[in-house]
Amino acid sequence: MIMTAGITPHGSGIDGISWNILGQTYVPKQLCEASLSWHATLPPGTFVPPHIHPTQDEFIYMLEGRMTTVLDGAEGFADPGDLIRLPRGIPHGLFNRSDATVKCLFWVTPTGRLYDLFWALHNLGPTADPSEVVAVSAKHEVDFLPPPESAA
Repeated sequence: MIMTAGITPHGSGIDGISWNILGQTYVPKQLCEASLSWHATLPPGTFVPPHIHPTQDEFIYMLEGRMTTVLDGAEGFADPGDLIRLPRGIPHGLFNRSDATVKCLFWVTPTGRLYDLFWALHNLGPTADPSEVVAVSAKHEVDFLPPPESAA
């Protein structure tokens, strides 16, 4: 798949796709072998559990709200205009712990199996079993980390 030239208009994505991923809305904006980008809306209280991309670098450009990050065990915050850099192999989790919606633009390079993973997670539905999410993700090159012992 080769990237095509053009503009993806505001409020739309590739082929009208909109995924519901763990209570968040992901709208793919660009797809080719080298990279995948998507607009994400994270309502208050939603999160992406700590995980690792062993074969991809990931970036998040913050548009609205405040994202709490846990990068390689260290907590931080990202606000509008900030860029979050997540190198491959580095554990990271993303949390909207605020009362406001977070909107941001994600992209990964290379695309790998992430596009297919989003379809698989979307198809699991909004009440997916966490163990199923972990198993499906592992088959698509995303490795979720076990919860900290204090959470057990």
